[in-house]
Amino acid sequence: MDNLIKDKKILVVDDEEDLLKLLDTVFTKEGFRKIYTAETGQKGLELFENVKPDIILLDIMLPDKEGYEICKKIRETSTVPILFLSAKSEEVDKILGFALGGDDYVTKPFSPKEVAYRVKAHLRRSSMHENNEDKEISFGPFLVNKEKMEVRKNGEILDLKPKELRLFLYMASHPNQILSKEKICDEVWGEDYIGFDNTIMVHIRRLREKIEDNPSEPKFIINVKGLGYKLIVKDE
Repeated sequence: MDNLIKDKKILVVDDEEDLLKLLDTVFTKEGFRKIYTAETGQKGLELFENVKPDIILLDIMLPDKEGYEICKKIRETSTVPILFLSAKSEEVDKILGFALGGDDYVTKPFSPKEVAYRVKAHLRRSSMHENNEDKEISFGPFLVNKEKMEVRKNGEILDLKPKELRLFLYMASHPNQILSKEKICDEVWGEDYIGFDNTIMVHIRRLREKIEDNPSEPKFIINVKGLGYKLIVKDE
């Protein structure tokens, strides 16, 4: 197994004891060494605070708290990848999960092996970003501190939600390049583009509202008709 991710910490929050045991067995066979499980939302939040996991598998229907509520709470302080596990298969449930900051959505019943591969894919993507990028990006009026997970404009901290921050980081890592919606969706959401058009547009609009002097006439994030978006970075 890839040495880059074998020591990553996995937190699984689900009230089905048999499923917890099954996932623990599968992850162990796949080479993971640090697997933490919780059967309630409260216990999951406590482990999140104490363990600082690298990825979270989160059931939506829990006995004490809804998974959506837990995800929202985690997203107040962390961009850790979150994979929802749910028997709910309606599109509206998936959209809500992504809107609240989820990175993936797996419908029960599922293949534990497939879940393990999805976990590996998200961990590799996170590790590559951590290892290949500088801790700070500075351009124009912006300063991005990746350790503190904050963006400043003219010295003032911008109030960016986790997905907005990921979107901005991705665009800032590819300045003056046209980024297709398909590529943005793959890199930021870790999903295929189908069904995400409105989600991407909403996040671009919200990001513009926070970084642009005049969001209706953007000068940083521009739309390239029919191709995607571009973050304009001018030479100083």
